Amino acid sequence: MEYVYASLLLHYAKKPIEEKSLRRILEAAGIEVDDVRLKAMVAALKEVNIDEAISAASTITPTVATMPAAASAAPSAEAKPKEEKKKEEKKEKEEEEIAEGLASLFG
Repeated sequence: MEYVYASLLLHYAKKPIEEKSLRRILEAAGIEVDDVRLKAMVAALKEVNIDEAISAASTITPTVATMPAAASAAPSAEAKPKEEKKKEEKKEKEEEEIAEGLASLFG
């Protein structure tokens, strides 16, 4: 988690997220830096638009809060085929996991 926070700090400061700068922030916070995690974080963030990820996180959270109300308005489970029901449950679970992960990062 500390690697994510340090990356967000660099992004907020409009600095490039590079190994050297990320390492300096972590070390300044007294965190022992794991080179593998450091390289993985930098590589993963090269493909991510952080501003879009933050925006997506803020729009996912309210959706999850309204999911129980939407589920009660759905037709009865007996009317749906088993496969369709399983797909919906899996999708809902994935959405909840994503929302929880993003909410812990941003809010």
